[in-house]
Amino acid sequence: MSTLVARFTAAFGARYEVERELGTGATATVFLANDVRYQRRVAVKLFRPEVAEVMGHERFAREIALVAKLNHPHIVPLLDSGEVDGMMFYVMPAVDGETLRERMTRESTLPVDEAIRISHDVAVALDYAHLQGVVHRDIKPENILLTAGTAVVTDFGIAKMLNAGTGGTSLTRAGMAVGTVTYMSPEQASAGEVDGRADVYSLGCVLFEMLAGRPPFVGTTTRSVVVSHFTDPVPSLHRLRAEVAPSVEMAICKALAKNPVERFATATDFMRELAKARRAASRERMWMQLGGTTPPPKSGEWHRKDVPTEFASPSAATPGRVAAPTPSAAAQPHRPVTPMGVPATPPVGDRADPVAHGSHTGVGATTGEGAAGGTGSTRWILAAGVVIVAGALAWFLLR
Repeated sequence: MSTLVARFTAAFGARYEVERELGTGATATVFLANDVRYQRRVAVKLFRPEVAEVMGHERFAREIALVAKLNHPHIVPLLDSGEVDGMMFYVMPAVDGETLRERMTRESTLPVDEAIRISHDVAVALDYAHLQGVVHRDIKPENILLTAGTAVVTDFGIAKMLNAGTGGTSLTRAGMAVGTVTYMSPEQASAGEVDGRADVYSLGCVLFEMLAGRPPFVGTTTRSVVVSHFTDPVPSLHRLRAEVAPSVEMAICKALAKNPVERFATATDFMRELAKARRAASRERMWMQLGGTTPPPKSGEWHRKDVPTEFASPSAATPGRVAAPTPSAAAQPHRPVTPMGVPATPPVGDRADPVAHGSHTGVGATTGEGAAGGTGSTRWILAAGVVIVAGALAWFLLR
């Protein structure tokens, strides 16, 4: 048992029984412990004495009180805090799972959709905290925990306390890092004014690393990394990983703008743009699968596509992905498709309910993610959400 733990146990052994060390860093050590009073497993973060001196006892109490008010499903809550024998600590629930860093160390890159989902969970946590007047200032894979299919954020407020303790004049003091330069915004690195857009920048760095397997700005020294944040352009994600759509790359580049004015105003705005980019990329893939050579139509526009008279079940080609069409679709090989029963081409931009279109024509409507396939003379088409088929004609709606 270390001297630090021995001192903590001597003072709080009746309340917290330390089991083992979970991790240690430049500023603190985290232990798994048992909360004797409530019989629950907790994580105790115990700051080094020199760090406690830098933060200051009054500042620690004030900032930790703000963090204690945060109550959000994607934020690890604060259960307790205090000071003992010159050491400051706070207590959190012991979260089952792993850090994003552990996941990335094991897998290097994550699937695009999963990386965006994790980023979304972090983004909603950040926007909630920002509305409460709390900026994280140290978003990094180590502070993102993956548990039960979701992501939660920990360590709110710590970087601010450390930075305030140094007077905001340097990145290091007493051999400890104030924030993590790999994910640190230029304004934070230069001790400038920091708001929620600094967290947006850090989240952009984390998402970039999840997709590319490396951070956007690297260097051999702390100083060179900081300089890279200020001077280097964002590397091309699409070149590093071809499956990342250019529209997704553009959204991440905006989050990583050097000037905070040019970034997204909120983390949620960043996620909305990513979702829009993913939909656009999906439409483009579907359009190319359907034989389109020009830019894909706008979302919500109806278009006609000639198909063979025989119509095969899409669920046979991609089991469980989409539902099979109704038998009437193949039973009427030459009946023109007239959505909503109107004997005319659906106007471009018609946004009526696609399922309603299918139910009125009686020729079948299928909803799903979107796909196209078939073998030989048999062909089926499902374009990003809906297809209505009758013989040699099909109407599809790009979403």
